[in-house]
Amino acid sequence: MLAIRLSDEIEARLDSLAKQTGRTKTFYAREAILAHLEDLEDYYLSAETVARVRRGDEPVHSSENVRKSLGLDD
Repeated sequence: MLAIRLSDEIEARLDSLAKQTGRTKTFYAREAILAHLEDLEDYYLSAETVARVRRGDEPVHSSENVRKSLGLDD
């Protein structure tokens, strides 16, 4: 279960959309979360990876070394 506080403007927009379409405000809130959850997960995963790279805790490979190790420069 999740409870969130929304501004009056967002609440009114959700209410209007729900009335126009016959869906619930919960339906649209769930749809909005699902639509953006993967992007948020990707963002925070990449931010943590960047932090590890900057600390020197994550290996970094040049494209030249990758091409050589894969035998693509032959």
